[in-house]
Amino acid sequence: MFLSLSNLFYPKCMFSPEEKNSIIHSMEVELTWLENVIAESVNYLSYINKANDDVINVPYNGALCIPAEHKAKTPFSKLLNSQSINQHERFALIASLAPYIAPWIFNKLFSASQSSDKIMNVLGGYIQRDSHTIFLPTAETIIFLLAGNNIDKRHEVMLLLTPGAQLYKRNLVGITSMAEGHPWFKGIVYPTDELLAIVKGHPYRPMQGSNFPAQRVETLLDWNDLVLPYDTTDALTELKIWLRYGKQLALHPEMGRKLKPGYRSLFYGPPGTGKTLTASLLGKENNLDVYRIDLSMVVSKWVGETEKNLKSIFDQAENKDWILFFDEADALFSKRTQANSSNDRYANQEVSYLLQRIEDFQGLVILASNLKGNIDDAFTRRFQSVVYFPMPDTNTRHTLWQKSFPQDYKPESNVDLMNIAQNYEMAGGTIVNVVRYCVLMAMNANRHHVTEEDLEKGIFKELRKEGKLPG
Repeated sequence: MFLSLSNLFYPKCMFSPEEKNSIIHSMEVELTWLENVIAESVNYLSYINKANDDVINVPYNGALCIPAEHKAKTPFSKLLNSQSINQHERFALIASLAPYIAPWIFNKLFSASQSSDKIMNVLGGYIQRDSHTIFLPTAETIIFLLAGNNIDKRHEVMLLLTPGAQLYKRNLVGITSMAEGHPWFKGIVYPTDELLAIVKGHPYRPMQGSNFPAQRVETLLDWNDLVLPYDTTDALTELKIWLRYGKQLALHPEMGRKLKPGYRSLFYGPPGTGKTLTASLLGKENNLDVYRIDLSMVVSKWVGETEKNLKSIFDQAENKDWILFFDEADALFSKRTQANSSNDRYANQEVSYLLQRIEDFQGLVILASNLKGNIDDAFTRRFQSVVYFPMPDTNTRHTLWQKSFPQDYKPESNVDLMNIAQNYEMAGGTIVNVVRYCVLMAMNANRHHVTEEDLEKGIFKELRKEGKLPG
């Protein structure tokens, strides 16, 4: 019955035939379960329609014939087999997914809902009419399918679907907002992008937006392209080791009880000295996604908005092997003031909230700041490591200049890179900007070498941009 799922939901060539069949079979098992429960419920609804008694006096005998544990090792099967998901939550997941992958399953409910106002009031649901008529389950629909008129069981299911319950905290389902004064359970229950990614067997990588104010960062470079002084490289050693053995340490019978989860590090130093690139390389080396959060964009003047933005990030990052890189940490972690005004109190409250979420996060959190002095000492004590990224010295700048030019666009023989390194104090990011300008000028002039004039103009352009030269 569900063979069309193969072409409807899973693009060709993404998986081997065996993997594809395994993923589809997992979904078919859940859809068949939903279909059987709906069939039982329609019979019950028919009885309600014929009965003269109130709905509350009509017993609901629909049994949940829960499928056996999935043998497949697909991401969706692993989610359903996990002990943290109970049978009612499992049912809610497939009910939310059905309109997206097998909307015909709800046809019987749609027909039943049209038969009388009595049934419509019991069943809930939302009828969407456009080119096709689709029945969308509300929280009320799922409560009815699982509990009928059993008050105790309805309360039990309702708690699992209440906004803020586990399915929402884990970013698996959402519920549409209702107008003020309307019951929340009238809202449509829908699968999040994360749940859809799990079903498809994809890694979940959210796009930056109002609901996720963070951007995934990655790099084509490797550690050989990053030029750092010895002290900085040495300070990163513990962090690298934690990424390899952190989970093992957390499972240690004694150490695991004594330590807070995760690892927290402060990167500080001038812009362009390699903080973001280092975070990207740590992710690349350990096959972890890195998400950059610009705190200057997350912090809001509106009360409660900053915490809302931070909550969205941490809720979606929970239970995932992500590295969270908070840039411009000064925007929130600057030295706290006495709470002399309501604004001060709200600011301190936002900091406390972020600190709590950072300390509860089981992965790596990196905060980046231009100046360590801007960060309150009370915060820095909570970090496992503090790594300084200084402005490169002359020899380091010379190495950066040498490494930055591509093989087919080298400087002319008369260009003295050591002299440039000695005369111009620049961070690695600024040097890359100069090289980019020089290569563009060479391309435009149809030549494969960089001239001294190119370099001079590129350097002056960057110094002027940084306010080190008159405009």
